[in-house]
Amino acid sequence: MKKRHIDVWDNCLSVIKDNVHSQSYKTWFEPIKPIKLENNVLTIQVPSQFFYEWLEEHYISLLKKTVKKELGVEGRLEYSIIMDNYDAGTPYAIKFPTSNKKDTKNPLVSMPLDLNKGTSKDIPNPFIIPGLKKIKVESQLVESYSFDNFVEGDCNRLARSAGYAVAENPGKTAFNPLLIFSGTGLGKTHLAHAIGLQVKNNYPDKTVLYIQTEQFISQFIQSARNNNQNDFVHFYQMIDVLIIDDIQFLASKDKTQDVFFHIFNHLHQNNKQLIITSDKPPVELKGLEPRLLSRFKWGLSADLQVPDLETRIAILKRKLYNDGIEIPQEVIEYLAYNITTNVREMEGALISLVAQSSLNKKAITIDLARQMIDKFVKNTTREISIDYIQKVVCDFFGLPVEQINTKTRKREIVQARQLAMYFSKKHTKSSLATIGLHCGNKDHATVLHACKTVSNLIETDKQFEGYVNEINKKIQH
Repeated sequence: MKKRHIDVWDNCLSVIKDNVHSQSYKTWFEPIKPIKLENNVLTIQVPSQFFYEWLEEHYISLLKKTVKKELGVEGRLEYSIIMDNYDAGTPYAIKFPTSNKKDTKNPLVSMPLDLNKGTSKDIPNPFIIPGLKKIKVESQLVESYSFDNFVEGDCNRLARSAGYAVAENPGKTAFNPLLIFSGTGLGKTHLAHAIGLQVKNNYPDKTVLYIQTEQFISQFIQSARNNNQNDFVHFYQMIDVLIIDDIQFLASKDKTQDVFFHIFNHLHQNNKQLIITSDKPPVELKGLEPRLLSRFKWGLSADLQVPDLETRIAILKRKLYNDGIEIPQEVIEYLAYNITTNVREMEGALISLVAQSSLNKKAITIDLARQMIDKFVKNTTREISIDYIQKVVCDFFGLPVEQINTKTRKREIVQARQLAMYFSKKHTKSSLATIGLHCGNKDHATVLHACKTVSNLIETDKQFEGYVNEINKKIQH
């Protein structure tokens, strides 16, 4: 039989689920665990301090309402935060309010090397090409991969916020290491570079280094051949902010993992910042030593999701602006609508379209975009979102999209809102509450009424039925 605190939290979640975006619910509410209920105080366990702060900043009103709904006006919420206990290797919880300072005195094992062996000038630099003079190592950061060029959306807000916090205070936040993971082409390398560039901006004296894991492995193999592994380790132990991309390539490389383990320990113990990217979350990484994986979990793991339609349009507009190119809005929307799973692929399609237009001296039109997309993307499954449905409906009636979210009772706007609700229920898996939230912050009963009204009009009004069929074709086009 369920304990009462679990029942209370389950009831809270059922309300929350209908009032937040599905991705936000997965990110911010699914990881929460109810701990106990005493004297009308519900204690919930959250994974990190950052998690707690995010909930307090963005969802406090919703949490208060749901808790008071379940427990009455005297109902209160307390947080219990998971922290890593390095000595015991097990998590423990602390209550809030408490000090934000982390204990930095936990013993971390480091490679037994003589750190007084020499100054940085004496230590071989693995980036130097044989035959050239020794030079100061470059950060290897790409200037265009800045925060200014990184378009924020629901899909990446957590990772971007954490990345920016790290850049403002490297090595001194709870996000050390910061592990960014996502599928191919969703922006993890861009975000890693953006953090490094911002650190260099804020702290010109800090040594920032971006390196791909395969390059790191190659350098280690070279150091082993030259019998100067200690020098290799020393070099990396002097980096202030180490950004290592695609850590999954360390899988099954036992000796390289061992060296990276000691480098990681030394940097972390000395409050140096580590930023790691991966194509999978730590729990799914295969072929990596458990002691390394456990260290990846010390900080924050943040994923980048597939961007929604609105974010994809914003990404394309930003790229066009940076390149000084103008193309029709309908072409931008067509590209964003048809290429849904990979930002890099979408940008590639844009470049191809511009190139075709330039080489063949043709204007960039929706027809040219359609021809190119047919060759560029095969069997694309397209996303139909509530936002997209609203746009199609409003375009059909010549209304601005934002009108749907106003409280006006003008007949044409009410009808457009009802149609948007009807098609959202038909073409998406969103709950009635979620649809209402996106369509003027209405409740689920209003959405249900709208759907019934539209269904009745379809049966009794031939002209209205024609509108509905035409809009439906445009949505599915």
